[in-house]
Amino acid sequence: MAPDDKRQKRQKAERHGRLAEHVAAVFLRLKGYRILVMRYRTPVGEIDIIARRGDLIAFVEVKMRRSERDAVDAVGHAAQHRIRSASNYWISRQTDAHLLVFRYDIVAMQHWRLPRHFVDAF
Repeated sequence: MAPDDKRQKRQKAERHGRLAEHVAAVFLRLKGYRILVMRYRTPVGEIDIIARRGDLIAFVEVKMRRSERDAVDAVGHAAQHRIRSASNYWISRQTDAHLLVFRYDIVAMQHWRLPRHFVDAF
């Protein structure tokens, strides 16, 4: 594959990923969550969405795949470690962290289907 083809493929995947994250954010809002941060980047990793409902903070990974199972399986141990490290970074900067409950969710996205929210996925 030519370098330009690879770049175009990567850019297309990036656009699809951003769209999936925005759809997931709308979906979570409809479920009563407030979106605190999208694409939270730290020196140790990135979190797609940080959402809050009451005293619950959900660190959400969004995956667009052909099947829900593929989406969930795509969040392997390395990704989980990266997300946990980034969440610890975020938590350490919250003055009310001792009052909050934290969990890690996955929103699985498929073309032309409603998102599926896997609560406390890892």
